[in-house]
Order: sequence, then C-alpha cells, then structure tokens
Amino acid sequence: MSKSSEGFKTINHIGKNVKLGKNVKIWNFTYIGDSTEIGDNVVIGSLSHIDYKVKIGKNCKIEGNVYIPPLTVIGDNVFIGPGAIFTNDPYPPSKRLSGTLVENGAVIGAGSIIKAGVKIGKNSVVAMGSVVTEDVPQDTVVMGVPAKRVYSRDEYDRKREDWEKSL
Repeated sequence: MSKSSEGFKTINHIGKNVKLGKNVKIWNFTYIGDSTEIGDNVVIGSLSHIDYKVKIGKNCKIEGNVYIPPLTVIGDNVFIGPGAIFTNDPYPPSKRLSGTLVENGAVIGAGSIIKAGVKIGKNSVVAMGSVVTEDVPQDTVVMGVPAKRVYSRDEYDRKREDWEKSL
C-alpha cells in the first residue's frame, strides 16, 4: 500500500516469486499473480488482473481492465488495449488449461477477447472488439466476430500514418 498525492491509499497485489524487470510501472488496484515474470519497461494499467505463471516481455504496454490468465506468454513490444480479455479454458470448467501466445510487436485492441490456445503472430493487429477464435498469422490485421483477416500490417501502418498526418 502506498499513498497518492491526494492522500488516498492505492492498493496492488504482487504475488510470491514475481520477477519484475527494471522500470516497471503498475497502476492502481492491479493484481499480479504468483510466479509471474514481467520484463523491463512494462506499464500495466489500473484494475488489470495478471494471473499466476504469466510471462510478459519487455517494452509492453497493458492498458487498464485487462485480464491475462495463467499460462499466457506475451512477447516484447506488445500493446494490449483497455478491457482486453484473454482466456485459458476452451471448454469451461475443464481440468485442462491452455495458454495463449502473443508474439513480439503485436497489438491487441480494446475490448478484444482471445480464445484459449490461440497464437497471435509477430506484428499482428487484433482490431478493437474482435473475438479471436483461431491463430492469427504474423503481419496480419484481423477484426470482427469471429475475427477475420482484413489487411496486412503494412496497410495498417500506412492507414495509421495517414491518420496521424491529418491532425
């Protein structure tokens, strides 16, 4: 527990055997489960729940209200938007869990839901509100319910650059 500038107490739970890299920032009311590993320069938003035995690479930004269950592996330079939900049980409640893999450079949009056992490929983008039920190839943008390929990461980057220039 620590005091904020307004004098209110902020509470986070950091479990046992958690490995935090350098310059990790964890915002208010966040849960980090036992035996989780978090790399350098990671930011985790308020009200997020990172369960036990999760691995997060370096230079990641995880926005608020994100749920990441046990056995999830997140690579380096990954962005996860607010309210994204990862799952680890394709047939709940089962006795067998399956982790999700998010490879380096991926972007997971706000409010997305990722099915247990899915792999999000390197530099792929999951658009906001998408429901991912199968693997996403690298350098691919998917959107919808269920998520389907809509264009390449290069096309996405061009669209983002055009958007930023229009400001």
